Amino acid sequence: MTGSLFEKLTPMSPGQEEMKKAFRSMNYEVIGLFGPTGTGKSLFSTLYGIDAVLTGKFKRFIISRPVVDVVTGKELTAVDLGQMYYDIAINYLRDILEGFIEWSEVEKLIREGKIVFADTHYLRGRTFDNAVIFLDDAQSIPPESSIEILMRIGRNSRFIVAGDPVFQKSQGVERDGASIVREVLLGEETAKVVDLGLKDIIRPGARRGIRLLMETRMRNRRLSDTEKNIMDIARVHAPDADIVTVVEFIDEKKQFQIEAEGVPDALIIVKEGYLGRLIGRGGERIESMEADTGLRLRGIELTLDFKPLIRAIHPVNWIHRHIADIDFAGPDLAVKVYSEAFGAFVGHHVKFIDAVLRKLMGVGVRAIEVPEERRVSRKRRR
Repeated sequence: MTGSLFEKLTPMSPGQEEMKKAFRSMNYEVIGLFGPTGTGKSLFSTLYGIDAVLTGKFKRFIISRPVVDVVTGKELTAVDLGQMYYDIAINYLRDILEGFIEWSEVEKLIREGKIVFADTHYLRGRTFDNAVIFLDDAQSIPPESSIEILMRIGRNSRFIVAGDPVFQKSQGVERDGASIVREVLLGEETAKVVDLGLKDIIRPGARRGIRLLMETRMRNRRLSDTEKNIMDIARVHAPDADIVTVVEFIDEKKQFQIEAEGVPDALIIVKEGYLGRLIGRGGERIESMEADTGLRLRGIELTLDFKPLIRAIHPVNWIHRHIADIDFAGPDLAVKVYSEAFGAFVGHHVKFIDAVLRKLMGVGVRAIEVPEERRVSRKRRR
């Protein structure tokens, strides 16, 4: 059980409740926290580490966090930056702890060597006994570096790793450090993996930032010739619609033998509030686009609610009524489906959805069965 500093934290979401419970339990030698920015991963971890030192549970709190140049994408070392490396690390810690502890107390712990900043590049040969080791932003370093830090755990020590395997990983990277470490930890008996999603975002502005990041990435997608043609035709028929991107999946439909008439050949994704301008009052605009392209088209708005997206492309047109929740879990979009309809959601259907979302967003889809009694409980609460 930790002391008063950590207890100042009041969980504000189910994921944060799970985080706090994991830290309180000493059954786990390793705790992995994975999810988007603003969910409290760094805050919970640093407060736990400092509190553990202050209460004498551990002797040192080791913080290891990569410093990445956002322009070049290059990871910079303490050798590259000199004193600036430690200045960046101290400012990072100070921003997190604002309002929770007097900074003079933290400075004292740093001077006494009880809080230590460790460069991820220079850990080989070191062993951390009686310490809490915290690796943050694991998505920004190679998987081998994450495992190297894991190997540094000594006697009476605890390892915490945090990362965002979706929104903050480098574009074009298929297998980032956070995703690999998460997979490794899922099979470890003494490890606890906590997946945090959009519902766990607490920091003001983080949801808006994630939506804008998604929009930026979609606008920068490399379009196929078919997608470019659809985009050009859509702009002719709906010049006042703010089109974000187009994704076609004709080959995917053939590959997974999707023959349902309600499944379109492509989606036209517009900024929130512009769907009516894309479709037209009576649907005349999108009908003209279909006539010009010879394809079945459907328009959707870009939001952080993914149920309309799944509904737009899933071959079973009633499946949306049986979806309990959709949120990120690790590097995938986890779709919770009630037992009654789970069979209709999975199989080649979910493989098709997975292929389309990887093409559109670079994320996969994982289906999770939810017992039917949970739906009954929710109805009773209403």
